[in-house]
Amino acid sequence: MSKEKEITNETVTELVTAGVVVGHKRSKTHPKMKPYVAMTRNDIDYLDPEEALQSIDDAVKFMADTLKADDIVLCAASTAPAHESMLAFAAKFGFPYVTTRWLGGTLTNFKVITDRMRYYVDLKAKKEKGELDKYTKKEQMKFAEEVNKLSISFDGLLKMTKLPTILFVVDPQANDTAVAEAVKLGIPVVAILDTNDDPRKVTKPIFANDHTRQSIAWVMEKLTEGFAAARKAAVK
Repeated sequence: MSKEKEITNETVTELVTAGVVVGHKRSKTHPKMKPYVAMTRNDIDYLDPEEALQSIDDAVKFMADTLKADDIVLCAASTAPAHESMLAFAAKFGFPYVTTRWLGGTLTNFKVITDRMRYYVDLKAKKEKGELDKYTKKEQMKFAEEVNKLSISFDGLLKMTKLPTILFVVDPQANDTAVAEAVKLGIPVVAILDTNDDPRKVTKPIFANDHTRQSIAWVMEKLTEGFAAARKAAVK
């Protein structure tokens, strides 16, 4: 969407209905987010609908222009309202994801994480093939518990065979360790962020309510549609 493109009343209504432009209390708004606030009502700051839509388009273009065929986007969404939408996005494009607690060093200690993933895959395979049956029942229970515990941490990361080209997060405050690791390694960060966030901490901010399921789902749907279209156009 170009800056000159007009936003229809229907689109604004859709954004408001989905809660996309509803921010936090004015007292919680970060100073650097004030240019993206359109109005304050009942002490709640509301994001500018044009800025919200433009930021979605900008993020799609950035990802499409940055990613090569085999590049990876690591999707991180640790808050419950974002889980379903982020999982759907990751599944759609075959990207790795984190929707539980971020493991410190996932990016900055990638070799260690990779070794742990290999151990998990090997242990899981042995369990499924019955190769652990030779152990006592108590030992087998311990192995089973370990597999279950490791699955929570690593199932979403198994497709991360190399460091990601982009980190994509919903709510950078809730995923601050992930963002810090990406910044340290020079990995660009695309983030859905709200009025209480500092947009300077990420490469491509998407201005939207990042704490409600409906808003996140709406934004993620637009991102999915845009990114899928951009990828399709790239292969023609």
